[in-house]
Amino acid sequence: MKLVVFDCDGTIVDSQAGIVLSMEHAFTSLRMVPPTREATLSVVGLSLLEACSALAPEAEYETRVELAERYKSAFRELNHDPAESEILFPQAKEIIAHLASRDSYLLGIATGKSRRGIDRLFEREGWHAHFATVQTADDHPSKPHPSMLLKAMLETGADASATVMIGDTTYDIEMARAAGVPSIGVAWGYHSIAELKEAGAQLIVDRFADLPAAVDKALANARCVA
Repeated sequence: MKLVVFDCDGTIVDSQAGIVLSMEHAFTSLRMVPPTREATLSVVGLSLLEACSALAPEAEYETRVELAERYKSAFRELNHDPAESEILFPQAKEIIAHLASRDSYLLGIATGKSRRGIDRLFEREGWHAHFATVQTADDHPSKPHPSMLLKAMLETGADASATVMIGDTTYDIEMARAAGVPSIGVAWGYHSIAELKEAGAQLIVDRFADLPAAVDKALANARCVA
């Protein structure tokens, strides 16, 4: 079996509006200067505590923990309608359904998002049957640690040369490298194409519709190397 693992925020869904507003609320509620939009989006993909630590490196550990908690509360309160705050990128639904329908493919998720957030998205889109393995920040160290990918491979029985990681940030690409897995960067997310290439992405796609061919190519190249 071939395992295709997706990041979520910035790769499948565009949730930047809710993320930026929630981070601004977390900082201002503690009377701290909020980070810029660009700074907040640059840490999307990290687990929440690591993201807050990167945005407030001078703060005490307890303050960073409180920022993370206030972010979570704000995100829940500001995003009553996920259909408006977590918008699927164009053709995401169709391509995920296409890949899930392939007999020799299994799909997975590896995300800094919470399990609760993924469950909400899957319920909305009817995706519970599409994904064979789901790894979230609730149970793993933050990306780029390879734990999520290693567990996904263990759960599905796929080896590294039969697995590909798809993501929009350098954290996704670096996680894939650490796990010995080929990676595909997406051009519509929160890190630049240049950053993705520098991190080691084997391929970059401009549209969701380009992913099936890119997945086939990445896995074929990985097999040749193996």
